[in-house]
Amino acid sequence: MTGRLGLFGLYGVLSGALCGCANLPDSYAPPLQRPVFEAPPEAVRILNMADADAEKHFVQDLSPTLEANSWRWTGKRPTIHLHPGSNQRIMFSIDLAIAGIALEKTGPVTLSFFVNNRLLDRVRYMTAGRRQVERAVPAEWIDPNEDVLLAAEIDKLWSPAPDAKPLGFILHALGLEQK
Repeated sequence: MTGRLGLFGLYGVLSGALCGCANLPDSYAPPLQRPVFEAPPEAVRILNMADADAEKHFVQDLSPTLEANSWRWTGKRPTIHLHPGSNQRIMFSIDLAIAGIALEKTGPVTLSFFVNNRLLDRVRYMTAGRRQVERAVPAEWIDPNEDVLLAAEIDKLWSPAPDAKPLGFILHALGLEQK
């Protein structure tokens, strides 16, 4: 019996020794940590009326109601603010529509486009439909470290009913692009 225990003891010692001889992986230093680059949250951008943060940028004359998940009615002079982060090669950009029913009541309308309350251009619309306007913005009109006011003013409003709030045009997007 002693021989068997001695044999089992020897097996136990050998098994323990073999299990303890495992190859461990080489250790390495952790990779160099670098800060994550993030673009400024409001770098030159087009503000779509359906953007989750759109209302944060509204200054005046924009409906709080998002229509068809993509556009909003405007008042006389819809205005937004953005923080461009640059003033080089900047384009004012607007995606709008003139409603046919409004045009029937008002006749041709003129829209004036503004950057920081400076008149950039005027366009006259005689027919209904969707339009996109892009205009170069002089660099001296924008301080890249300050908010920029962007606006589009319509010369005639339309009222869908006698006691209803007057409406301007349909706005899909407004903002700045860098070209």
